[in-house]
Amino acid sequence: MRRGLDLERCKTHEMVGWGRLPRAECHEYRPESRAGVRELLLGKAQPSMIPRGLGRSYGDAALNPNGGVLTLSRLDRLIAFDAESGLLECEGGVSLGTLLEVFVPRGWFPPVTPGTRHVTVGGAIANDVHGKNHHCDGSFGAHVRSFMLLTPDGTERRCSREENAELFAATLGGIGLTGIVLSARIKMMPITTARVLRHRVRTASLDETLEEVTRAERRHQYAVAWLDCLTRGAGTGRGVVIKGDHAIPGDLPKGIDEPLAWRPRAEKPVPLDMPGGLLNRWSVAAFNEAYYRAHPSQSDAVVPLENFFYPLDGVANWNRLYGRRGFAQYQATIPLEEADGLRALIEHLTSAKRASFLAVLKTFGAAGDGMLSYPSPGFTLALDLPNAAGLTDFLHGLDRIVLEHGGRLYLAKDSCMEVETFRASYPRWEEFREVKERVDPHNRLQSAMSRRLGLT
Repeated sequence: MRRGLDLERCKTHEMVGWGRLPRAECHEYRPESRAGVRELLLGKAQPSMIPRGLGRSYGDAALNPNGGVLTLSRLDRLIAFDAESGLLECEGGVSLGTLLEVFVPRGWFPPVTPGTRHVTVGGAIANDVHGKNHHCDGSFGAHVRSFMLLTPDGTERRCSREENAELFAATLGGIGLTGIVLSARIKMMPITTARVLRHRVRTASLDETLEEVTRAERRHQYAVAWLDCLTRGAGTGRGVVIKGDHAIPGDLPKGIDEPLAWRPRAEKPVPLDMPGGLLNRWSVAAFNEAYYRAHPSQSDAVVPLENFFYPLDGVANWNRLYGRRGFAQYQATIPLEEADGLRALIEHLTSAKRASFLAVLKTFGAAGDGMLSYPSPGFTLALDLPNAAGLTDFLHGLDRIVLEHGGRLYLAKDSCMEVETFRASYPRWEEFREVKERVDPHNRLQSAMSRRLGLT
């Protein structure tokens, strides 16, 4: 590589997270090698930088207004794989989609996956992502054995639970503020088919939903619930609980000759931004009623992995459904013993007549290893809220309910949390900032989020 080549490849343009809210003018670089990453990190082309993967964090965690953004998806080599232990070494820009394509036919699956396969390994570490199996398998970081981190002084440091352990814990969930994940070693999960045994149960109320989800986590590896957050009265919190386990060959119907074939369906694009207001409380209420009624009281099926884990990936650019104004995804965790907080959140939503097209409930197990890891024991509720007048004030009202019940918000999906809320709900924030100040005393790595939350 000619020296300076990556420094010259800069595109200045408006950038957004997946929620398309907020928007920021940034200087984006796409380095093609580790040397290029180091050159950009140490160079003076921009006063600050923030790493970015495939842009699936929802808010401003990977935005850096008037600063640099390092998009790292070109650092996507698979380095080594041990077929006996399932230990994979790969660069940080490798996507989960690539891992699925390469390893599902070989009988391996990512140990933890969020609701989209369009996430890089580095991004999964930086946000310590979780999935439908957190109650039994923890978050992504629990399966990371080590990673190579390029810190802002240009040093490559191997980090693990034994080596540079404090930096390891700061980087898991550390939203890209401690360094660049150049490569990682991850323990993959063995599977024998590319399908899931799926069970669905329709529930009539929030109490019934919580009871069914709690029962599901004791019996199944994966569990999640869709909630209707517009129905009021006795039907508040009604939903569909979806449970699953990896199928074995004996579970498959006749006629499947390749039990490990990975053939994700083609993504159908949303070709343009939909009109503002298309997703409103009337249209969402109609969808919710139809979706709820479409499910029998109970049903069982053997379904492809992609249908179970990535239903929204079937629609490319589905965020365009919310129009150019975008939307906020709001995800909060409430401790198990504070389940009334969930009811308060839903009632606040319905009383304000705010429509959430997607409302997803899961349970979390043990807290993550990272200083800023989001998961902690409890129920976690994720909402998609169209950007409309008064949205920020409304979200701050939800924040107050979360804090009153001892909960916290997910940084990967946040766009407007206040610094006081952050500090009250992330007890290790000072410990994180101390590590950050040691490895990055000049705040070379920062973002719109880090400034908003007082971390830089």
